[in-house]
Amino acid sequence: MNERELFLLALRLDLKGNYMKNREEKLELYIRPRPIKTVSIEIPKDTLASLKKVAANRDMSYQALLRFYIGQGLRQDLTKLFGDHVLETTAQVLARHIQSEKEVSAIIREIQVEVS
Repeated sequence: MNERELFLLALRLDLKGNYMKNREEKLELYIRPRPIKTVSIEIPKDTLASLKKVAANRDMSYQALLRFYIGQGLRQDLTKLFGDHVLETTAQVLARHIQSEKEVSAIIREIQVEVS
C-alpha cells in the first residue's frame, strides 16, 4: 500500500475512527507537492531492522514509515508549542486585568487541568 492509498484509507474513517462501509462515500485527497530535501541519518541496525519489520507489516516502505513517525512527532510537538504559547499569552492578558499574580497563576493552573 503506497502513501496515497494510506491517505485514502484514512479518509474512509469517520471522526470516531469507524470505517465507512459504503465505498461510494470515500473522498479524494489531493496532496500539494512540497519541496523535498534528502538527508542522511545514522540509525542503530536493530532499530532499522525493527522499522523494516513494522513497515512490512503495514505494507509500506520503511522510508514512508520514518516520514510518518517524524510527521506524527512533529505535529505533537508543534501542537504543544502552540498550546504553551496560548497559555503564556493568556497569562499576560490576565496579568494586565487582574492585579493578583496568585490569582492569575491559579487561573492558568485551572486551565491546564481542564485541558489535560
